[in-house]
Order: sequence, then structure tokens, then C-alpha cells
Amino acid sequence: MKKVAFLFPGQGSQTIGMGKDFYENYQIAKEMFEEASDRIKVDMKDLLFNENDKLEQTEFTQPAILLVSSIAHKIFEDEMSIKSVFALGHSLGEFSALVSVKALDFADAIELVHKRGYLMKKACEGKGAGMMVLIGLKDEVVEEICASLREEGYKIWPANYNSDGQIVVAGIKDDLKKSEPLFKERGAKRALLLNMSVASHCPLLKPAAEGLRPYLEEFLKDEFISKVISNVTAKAYDTKKEALELLTKQLIEPVKYKQCVKNYEEETDLFIEFGGSVLRGINRKITKKPTLSVTDTVSMQKVFEEIK
Repeated sequence: MKKVAFLFPGQGSQTIGMGKDFYENYQIAKEMFEEASDRIKVDMKDLLFNENDKLEQTEFTQPAILLVSSIAHKIFEDEMSIKSVFALGHSLGEFSALVSVKALDFADAIELVHKRGYLMKKACEGKGAGMMVLIGLKDEVVEEICASLREEGYKIWPANYNSDGQIVVAGIKDDLKKSEPLFKERGAKRALLLNMSVASHCPLLKPAAEGLRPYLEEFLKDEFISKVISNVTAKAYDTKKEALELLTKQLIEPVKYKQCVKNYEEETDLFIEFGGSVLRGINRKITKKPTLSVTDTVSMQKVFEEIK
């Protein structure tokens, strides 16, 4: 049996209709939809299967993605008994990773990320927050530009290290717009403002981090069956004490996704992404190890065949 690592996507992977194939084909998926709906008093079926504008709002996006990722992982786990060498999520996905290693109960995690999304929204309300993706610049150049701009009073920070040449910055939207020509002067092939009203993984979310901590203390468990790789440190952890500190910091510090993959790729033969395929695309730019995606029953069967 091949050694596998489990991956879980974050915000940006949501689409209307995701999870529907699982819902129609597996009783456990129906039960998990119902459990999630009951826990946060949101009709998850309506949210995910019917056209609406709620799915793009972070307090709904987060539980929706965690739900579908957890369903995909649960079905996979039930049909093929295989333990991951480690679990890794991108931002929100770190909470799905914690569900997969039993450090969070599924329903608790649904409530936790619903509250996380609400706290993030409240922390950014009225601030004109946003995020921008930069293509074609080295990390050091982005870090240097952001630091010099902050000295001039701009609020702008590196937020997501996705792959070499792709980094997301976060801060005040007007400051991001003003910084665009400077990034392009230094060689950015693209500087694209994202359709977001929150600035994730930067100091603007300090109130959200403080608000989230009590819920982390309540819901996290010391029952890790496998290690999780931290977005904050790009290192493994497997205790509630570590998770509490790291997940609080995760809201205000950048996601070191590419560093996580590079640090631990030698421990696995392949990666399996549950509930999306965004990370599969990013991984192609980071590692030569293959990444497979489980998004429906057809893709799941392909993964079964690949790892046998």
C-alpha cells in the first residue's frame, strides 16, 4: 500500500452543487448534511444545491467547504481503511484536517468554522479589507515591498504562500490598489484584486483571533490519530495545546502552504485532496509527488484504483 497524505482545501474552492453526488449516493452524506444544518441552523442542502449569494459569505462558505471535505474523507475512510502519514489543510482546510485525525468532532468543527467566519467578517467590517494575488514575484521581493509600504502607513501584509511565484497579500483594499503599480514595476506578471471583503491571515484579524480562542479551547481534543502540519510554522503538531496556539495565530499570520508541502513531501508517495481540486493544481507547481482529488463517486473510484 502506498503512503498517502491527506489534503483539505480552503475558501475559494466552493461551488454551487458541490457534495450533491455524495448526497444522492450515500446515506452517511445525508446524515452529515442534516447534522451540520441542525448544528448551525442553516439549511446546508439549500446553501449548496440552489443558486444563492450566501455561499460566498465567509460565515457560510467555511462550514460548507468543511462539510463537503469531511463527507468525502468519511466515505473514503469507510470504504478503504488507510491512515494518512499526515494531514494538511490550506487555511480553513486545517480545521477539516483536524476532523480527519479525530482532534475535532465533525459537528463541533462545523460550529467552530461558522463562528470563525462570523468573527472574521466582524473584524473587517467597515475597514474596506481585501486580498490580492500576485504572480511572478519572489517571496523576498513581496515581503520587502510590503514592509516598505507599511513604513509609509499602508496596511498590507503577505497572507498566503501558495507556490513559487504565487503569493497572496492582504490588507486595506485601497492600499492594495495603490500598491499594484509598485508590484508590477518590480516584475509582477499579474496583480489581481480578489472578490473578498475580509483580509485573512494578517493583523487586521486580531479581534477575530481573540474571539475564536475560547471556542478552540472548548472543542479541540487531545486524540490525534495522525499529525497535522501547521499553516503557521510549516511543522507538524499532534496535541491540543499546540493546536490551540497555532490555530489562534493562524488568523493573523500567513499561510505557509508551499513550505508545508516541501517540508514533508518526502514522507509520502502521493497526496489526496478531499472535497476540491484547488490544491491539486497548486501542488503541481510545488512537488513532483502526484496529487489526486476526491470530489464525487467517480473521482473516488479512480483514487481507489490508483492507490491499490
